[in-house]
Amino acid sequence: MPQARHTPRIPNASVPASLPRPSRQEAEEAIRTLLLWAGDDPTREGLIDTPQRVARAFEEWFAGYQDDPQEFLTRTFEEVEGYDEMIVLRDIRFESHCEHHLAPIIGRVHIGYLPHNKVVGISKLARVVEAFARRLQVQEKMNAQIANCIQSALEPKGVAVVIEATHQCMTTRGVHKPGVTMVTSTMLGDFRINPLTRREFLSVIGNPQSSLEG
Repeated sequence: MPQARHTPRIPNASVPASLPRPSRQEAEEAIRTLLLWAGDDPTREGLIDTPQRVARAFEEWFAGYQDDPQEFLTRTFEEVEGYDEMIVLRDIRFESHCEHHLAPIIGRVHIGYLPHNKVVGISKLARVVEAFARRLQVQEKMNAQIANCIQSALEPKGVAVVIEATHQCMTTRGVHKPGVTMVTSTMLGDFRINPLTRREFLSVIGNPQSSLEG
């Protein structure tokens, strides 16, 4: 008897609730089809267990669909003795996948915010990055998602997020240009309207692109 389909809970994702999720068996069969289409024999010794391995890898790579990033920021701290200066967490390494080619995107995220009466544990910011990174992504979209999530949950005076990443869809296929780094930024609140605040943040993270100063 074929396995029953079920609809998973996928917070903050773009999957319609009515769209059924394929079974694990169907996913593995799809991988076998791709191996055969690529020109190899999915039944040979070296590939016989590849569909199961790829399915398990997908569960890890795309675990962010099961997370609600807002939940990581629900526990905040208000006993900060009136601290209202910039808080920066830089060099948060991430691994994601391009939604156009399923190729890896590997890079770093830098986050800054100006607290307004409350702060959050720094590990929670890294969890927010992971939740969005472990989905099929476009760097520009991921950049905005992280910034908007922090702004919505913490209601700070400003949020700044800069992402530096390399895209394997560009280095291993197509134009084959290794060593290219893409830099994107989202500036909200004081970081957007105050050039001095923006420059201070960029200076702290190493000013990855001077043109971001505006």
